[in-house]
Amino acid sequence: MTSLVPHLKERIGRRDYTVGVIGLGYVGLPAVLRFGEVGFRVLGFDIDPDKVKRINAGESYIRHLPEDRVASLVGSGRFEATSDFTRLKEADAIVICVPTPLTRHRNPDLQYVIQTADAIARTLRTGQLICLESTTYPGTTEEILQPRFEATGLRVGRDFFLVFSPEREDPGNAHFGLATIPKVLGGVSDACGELGETLYRTIVPTVVRVASPKEAEMTKLLENIYRAVNIALVNELKMLSDRMGIDIWEVIDAAATKPFGFQAFYPGPGLGGHCIPIDPFYLTWKAREYGMATHFIEVAGEINHAMPAWVVGKVVEALNGRGKSLHGASLLVLGVAYKKDIDDQRESPALEILTLLRQQGAQVNYADPHVPRCYGHRHYPDLDLTALPLTAETLQAQDVVILVTNHSAFDLDLIRQHAHLIVDTRNAFKGIPPDKVVRA
Repeated sequence: MTSLVPHLKERIGRRDYTVGVIGLGYVGLPAVLRFGEVGFRVLGFDIDPDKVKRINAGESYIRHLPEDRVASLVGSGRFEATSDFTRLKEADAIVICVPTPLTRHRNPDLQYVIQTADAIARTLRTGQLICLESTTYPGTTEEILQPRFEATGLRVGRDFFLVFSPEREDPGNAHFGLATIPKVLGGVSDACGELGETLYRTIVPTVVRVASPKEAEMTKLLENIYRAVNIALVNELKMLSDRMGIDIWEVIDAAATKPFGFQAFYPGPGLGGHCIPIDPFYLTWKAREYGMATHFIEVAGEINHAMPAWVVGKVVEALNGRGKSLHGASLLVLGVAYKKDIDDQRESPALEILTLLRQQGAQVNYADPHVPRCYGHRHYPDLDLTALPLTAETLQAQDVVILVTNHSAFDLDLIRQHAHLIVDTRNAFKGIPPDKVVRA
């Protein structure tokens, strides 16, 4: 083992160690807070100057992260945000939390990882630990990052240290957060893994070491593919059950009474968030390099991707049943966040539903207590809407109300009483007569 490791581990133990976090979003900002709260000096890096300005002012731009946590860390003097990436040389450990989206052809888009790796390489120094947390395909850490860093003349495991440790953030989850979730970690070498484990053990209860970054990268993909495939299964069964006149929600609840061998997954209007709609396609792309087609994953993706259009079809059916056309109809989408009680709109199926409805000539608005304005989305540049208040008058003015995200703040009794027609994608209005509620 390199002689640097014992010295660096001792510094971590004393908190005489600076952690840099690149990307101050839904993954990076919780990491900043956690490292800062256990006593490390933290530098936050982001290319968005507005984020940097707001966080340095003690503001939180992520609803489920309390502003007092941000303000407290800023006030402690142990944290600073910056857009100056030359300051990466000040960090002893660098945690990469940048987006890994797909191209419009559903191929991995690693531009942010590559740009970040190049920025780190420009200031890389002896003793630094680099931790990639962004979800990606197996091989990224060793194929993309390691060569860029070793091109500086420094050697991994001897001069610098490199690990992959996937994020497991679940925005808005009140039961599990960064401080309580085990961390999977794979190092390029034993020395890399040991140093990475030492650092992460300061902020999480358990570190699960795997053989290499590839195993850690695959672990994250398995977690998300497991959910994507099972959600696709119940979404397909939902569409079949609709044709057969079967209540799929009742079927799932009945199956869930089995105490072994079954885990309940529930259908919906489509997948949202950064992980489940995107990450499986990182593996399907990489699998082609090995001469394999991941049919199961790709079919699941097709089913889940088709759900917003299926919801729109149910809206058309609902209007036709009232002798009305979608073109010119007044519609209200309830919820544009991708899941309940958060403000995160990444990959939200509501964005696709809004777009499809507008393309067919409907007059569409939305209500969401967590998202006052819906705009600036990469794939939906034409969306720029302001949330309407959810009042009796608003509801009465709509031909159809579409429940997409079942926020706790929505007054279901108010909606039930004043909406003329409800298309329910979440089974929130169970038991309401079918002439008032259409399930989608």
